[in-house]
Order: sequence, then C-alpha cells, then structure tokens
Amino acid sequence: MIKQGDKIVNPRTGQIMIFKTTGKESNGALLEIESFNPVSNEREPIHIHPKQESSMEVLSGILHVWVNGKEHILRPDQRIVVPAGIPHCFWNEGPEEVHHVGTFSPSLNIAEFFDSFFALAKDGKLNKKGIPNMLQTSVMGLAYKDALRLTSPPWFLQLLLYRILAPIGKLFGYRDHYKSKK
Repeated sequence: MIKQGDKIVNPRTGQIMIFKTTGKESNGALLEIESFNPVSNEREPIHIHPKQESSMEVLSGILHVWVNGKEHILRPDQRIVVPAGIPHCFWNEGPEEVHHVGTFSPSLNIAEFFDSFFALAKDGKLNKKGIPNMLQTSVMGLAYKDALRLTSPPWFLQLLLYRILAPIGKLFGYRDHYKSKK
C-alpha cells in the first residue's frame, strides 16, 4: 500500500514519483504526486482516466501535454486539468528535467498502478515499448480499469481480452499489485 512520502523510481524512463497525498490521507478524494521527468524521446501511451480528473502543474522545466488532439506546452507555474475520460499523454522534450505536481481526483487505485508499473520496470518485466507481457497486462487491466485505460485498441476489445486472459494470468502467478523481487 502506497503511503504519503513514499518514493518510486522507474529505472527504464528515469521518472521519479513522490506521493504527497494519497487516498488514505484524503479519504479517497485525492492523489497528489510530485514527479521528476528527465528528458526523453519516449512518450507514454495515449490513455484516459475514465473516472478521474487529472491535472499537472509545472514547477520547473517544460512539459508537453497532448490532450484530446491538441498539444499544450506548460512552463513553470502553468497548470492543465484533464477531465475524466479525455485522451491524453505527456512527455519531456527538454532541454532539462521537468518537475511537476500531478493530481488525480478521486484517488481510486491509481497509486497502486504506478507502484506496480514501476516495480515491473525495475525487474525488467517491460518490453521495448514499456509494456508488460499480455498476461500481466490483462490482470492489471482489469484491476485498474476505473483508473487507467489505453485508448487503443478500443476498450471493448481490451476488456474482452482481459476477461479471457486475466484468469490464466492469475493461474500462472501474475497479480494486479506487482511487488519488485529485487
């Protein structure tokens, strides 16, 4: 369980997250994360938070945010709010690390998703595109479906695959909250 003050690192991307407010402290109302994102050519996949509003406020650096087909460039003291269900992604083209604060409201279980995902990266369990194998993805996809979904393939296809493959994944020992073995 993620707690206030916990710090996680994604060794694949170099991203660091520090949990400032978790669902436990906010009675489920808010997750607040301080994030440090190094310069990278990689972009996270376009995704939605179907039941959460999210926001990003830049403290230093320049953050590129793609929201529903439009690119926004955020500089220090600028903030963007992404309503629930709106496709988006963000990245750092440089020239320096981006330091920003992100929020999710309500908190749901997205902190556990980040914890699991970063642990998978730490254990080398992500492919070159930064995705876990299909059995792990299916188990996590069902567990975190209210907090995070990819926009492609369409959700009904993802859900169908997850419902078929997640029970198989669980038989092979895959869990929704992955803990690093290192």
